[in-house]
Amino acid sequence: MRIALFITCVNDLMFPETGKAVVRLLRRLGHDVDFPAEQTCCGQMHANTGYRAEAVPLAKRFAGVFDPYDAIVSPSGSCAAMVRDSFPGLAPGDGRVASVSARTYELSELLVDVLGVTDTGAYFPHKVTYHPTCHGLRMLGLGDKPLSLLANVRGIELADLPAPDECCGFGGTFAVKNAEVSTAMLTDKCRNALSTDAEILAAADNSCLTHIGGGLSRMRAGMRVMHYAEILAAREHDRGPSAGHTGEGVLR
Repeated sequence: MRIALFITCVNDLMFPETGKAVVRLLRRLGHDVDFPAEQTCCGQMHANTGYRAEAVPLAKRFAGVFDPYDAIVSPSGSCAAMVRDSFPGLAPGDGRVASVSARTYELSELLVDVLGVTDTGAYFPHKVTYHPTCHGLRMLGLGDKPLSLLANVRGIELADLPAPDECCGFGGTFAVKNAEVSTAMLTDKCRNALSTDAEILAAADNSCLTHIGGGLSRMRAGMRVMHYAEILAAREHDRGPSAGHTGEGVLR
């Protein structure tokens, strides 16, 4: 199967190790992975803030860039949801947009539903709790796919996150326009995460992890955040959780 990596803007600019982890993982599982250099923003930022007309050319460009591939994988629940859920409505009647949209998957969907993989051969001897981000939970319906993959990682100890379906308060521009509400939601999420005594909080979106990581860092909590793709790609000879990040450190 010919697979293309849709890295997304945030990961490309701030978290390239996440994309590298996806490529290492899929190649280790025996699949070809390409990175189309012509890819740009999927238009989620535009569409979510009311500029739907401006998002249409981006959707059509995306379809043109990724059309040659059997599957498109993204380490971002929000951007994968944008392509799958929103693209058909942005460009109704465009067969190529519809086709590419249907072939775009968040990482756990590709692994479990398409490739039939539940054990990636990973090794990660740390205590981890998992936050199911809103787009993955509500728009993509990922369910327990990411957790089932993490559960098969050797050495890992998974801790249940209280109130896992509660939003962390990021929501893109929501955190800027409604800062006080966002901060209150973030505080609840951080307290719930810390109650697990986990070393690391994992999720499928680095944008949410940046928000939560910033809150944990300002609390001097000592808990790191990490994209779950990096855990699934970890091997016994790799370094420990130092690859994780705190949002505060990233944003400086």
